[in-house]
Amino acid sequence: MKLLSFNVNGIRAIEKKGFLNWLEKESPDILALQETKARPEQLNEKILKPDGYQSFWVSAQKKGYSGVALYTKKAPKSVQEGLGIKEFDSEGRTLIADYGDFILFNIYYPNGGAGNMRVPFKMRFYDAFLKYAQKLRQAGRKLIVTGDVNTAHTEIDLARPKQNEKNTGFLPEERAWVSKFIQSGFIDTFRHFIQEGGHYTWWDYKTGARSRDIGWRIDYFFVTENLLPRLKKAYILKEVMGSDHCPIGIEIQ
Repeated sequence: MKLLSFNVNGIRAIEKKGFLNWLEKESPDILALQETKARPEQLNEKILKPDGYQSFWVSAQKKGYSGVALYTKKAPKSVQEGLGIKEFDSEGRTLIADYGDFILFNIYYPNGGAGNMRVPFKMRFYDAFLKYAQKLRQAGRKLIVTGDVNTAHTEIDLARPKQNEKNTGFLPEERAWVSKFIQSGFIDTFRHFIQEGGHYTWWDYKTGARSRDIGWRIDYFFVTENLLPRLKKAYILKEVMGSDHCPIGIEIQ
C-alpha cells in the first residue's frame, strides 16, 4: 500500500502545473494534501473526482487559506473533520480517516508566523493533537500521521540550523514537542531508514532556495510502533515540482 503526502500550496495553482497527470502516474492508494487553499465548490469535477479516487475536503472559514484533502482508492469506514476544538477546526487543518486496520491523520499544522507571533497557537494545536492521538494509541489502534508539521526536528533536518535557532520551525520548544511526540510511541518513518542529513521537503520561494538546496525537512509520515513491522519504505520525492514543498511517501505491507 502506497501512501503519499504533499503540501501543494494551493490546489488550483498546482492543477495548472500537471497535478492530475502526476497523480495518475504515481497512483498512490492514499494521497494526503495540505494547504489546498480552496473549498470544494470552487473546484472542478476532475479535481474532485479523479479516476479511481474518492476525495474528502476540509476548508478554513477564511477563504484561500489552509485546508486539507484526502484522495483514496479504498473507502474509509469513516472520515472526521477536525479535532473537535473550534479554535483549531475553523482553520481547516485536520482530516482523520478510519480504515479499520489503521487510522490516518492528515494534518496541516500551524506555522509560527511572522515574528513568531503564532507560536503559542501552534503549541496549543500540537498538544491538543497529541492528546487526541494518544487516546487512540492507548486503545491499541494503529495510527499513521502525516502532513506539514512546520518544524524541523533536529539539526540535520535543515540546511542552516545555527541561523534559524530563533526562528519558528526550529525553536527549542517546537523541536522538544516533536521529540515528545516520538517518545510517546511514534516512529519518524524517514529517519527509520535514512539517518544522514541533506534531505529536505520545503524550500523558501522568496530566496530561490530550491536551486541551491537550502531546505528544511518539515513534512513527515509517523506511524505507531505497532505498525513498524509492516513499514517497508519511506522516501522524499524531491524531483516533483509545482509547490514550495515536495511530496513524501511510505509503503506499508
